[in-house]
Amino acid sequence: MVSRRVGGGVVRRFERLVAFLVVFVLVGCGGVGSGGAGSGGVGDPYFPASGTGGYDVTHYGLTLDYEPGTRWLVGEAVIVARAEEDLRAFNLDFVGMEVESVEVGGEAARFERRGGEVTVRPRGGVGEGRVFVVVVRYSGVPEVIRDPDGSEEGWLPTGDGAVALGQPVGGMAWFPGNHHPGDKATYDITVAVPEGLRAVSNGELRKETVVDGRAVHEWRVGEPMASYVATVAVGEFRIRRSRTAGGLPVYVAVDPGQDAASEKVLGRIPEIVAWGERTFGAYPFLSTGAIVERKGDAGYALETQNRPVFPGAPSVELLVHELAHQWYGNSVTPGSWRDMWLNEGFATYAEWLWGEDHGGDTAQEVFDRLYAGDHFDKEADDDAVWAFPPARPPSAAHISGRPVYERGAMVLHEVRRTVGDRVFRDILRGWAAERRHGNADTGDFTAYVEAKAPGEDFAGIWRSWLHGEGRPGEV
Repeated sequence: MVSRRVGGGVVRRFERLVAFLVVFVLVGCGGVGSGGAGSGGVGDPYFPASGTGGYDVTHYGLTLDYEPGTRWLVGEAVIVARAEEDLRAFNLDFVGMEVESVEVGGEAARFERRGGEVTVRPRGGVGEGRVFVVVVRYSGVPEVIRDPDGSEEGWLPTGDGAVALGQPVGGMAWFPGNHHPGDKATYDITVAVPEGLRAVSNGELRKETVVDGRAVHEWRVGEPMASYVATVAVGEFRIRRSRTAGGLPVYVAVDPGQDAASEKVLGRIPEIVAWGERTFGAYPFLSTGAIVERKGDAGYALETQNRPVFPGAPSVELLVHELAHQWYGNSVTPGSWRDMWLNEGFATYAEWLWGEDHGGDTAQEVFDRLYAGDHFDKEADDDAVWAFPPARPPSAAHISGRPVYERGAMVLHEVRRTVGDRVFRDILRGWAAERRHGNADTGDFTAYVEAKAPGEDFAGIWRSWLHGEGRPGEV
């Protein structure tokens, strides 16, 4: 077992923060009479145990110490939340590592674990409307979670460190919290690793220090973030810093073995972000960038907020896709996992628009090939586009299926063909602006489109392309 070693200065700053928060919110932890116990899940149609009811998290303060040689992680999570009902108890999503202690409002709280839930019973309860602070201390070897579709997420060990990927529920493998996209929060993430390694996370790097042979990296996320796009990547990264023409900081971390192969593509991040701002509206965060891991360290790219993670050097199209998610998915976040097409359909259509604007195929040409069934190299991939409606994946194993991506993009193209280019561009920008840093579901989007073009009839598009089975009729 590796002893808990977080730099003393970091611990002192962390303890001062906890002390301040405890004093600030103790008035909010008044006793309750016949209060409820929250809920062990928010009723997501595909991940019913994900998330928890009864409270809303506003901030996470995570302090982590990781030893790659033994894969041992020591963590302290400070969770600031507001009770939405009287709470005698509440649940945190967390799987794997040992929970050593839990405090609520500065006092030790009883807790118990069952499956992926930690049930906390604060002394005296928490009254509705009150802000309260939970401090959870934990340690162990984080679990790798296998998704229903067979992919792996959670805290994934790599050749020189680790990378945390959270879609859809992997965040609960490395920190306790309310792990559902409907509960977004700001974050402070401090990570200590052996000197010589880097710990890259979301948001902006506030400070780097070396304490007792540990390299300590302090990151801050000032805009709301869903836990599934939170990340920590530990490794021997090469760092490139630059700015876009508009002054937006660009922070790129690349595995040395992927540096040469990715340099040219990653150098286009400022260009892609500028194009995205012209197309989708103001960039929604305070920085951008990318993390490039070794091939095989992760099985897929993920739109982690501020800087997406790639398993090896990305193509331009993949980079466009993941950066488009900063608007659609990270800023405008799905209300439930049923609404994944609002992430992937938009990001896929962003690829089509990029190609159209940069001398490639038009979106109509891509649409026509998909409809005709000759877009992909394999017939099975062409057929898979029509396997199910994009707004109704049949199970959790299908939320990242081809209909969610390609047929989701085709829904948007049908809207474009109906309203014309000018109104469609207004829809792209307006949707991102109206739901900025919030959540939305399919019904929210269809209502928004109908309001933007009140003279048009969209019933056929929603019925046939969004919710209908099989390939729609002639287009």
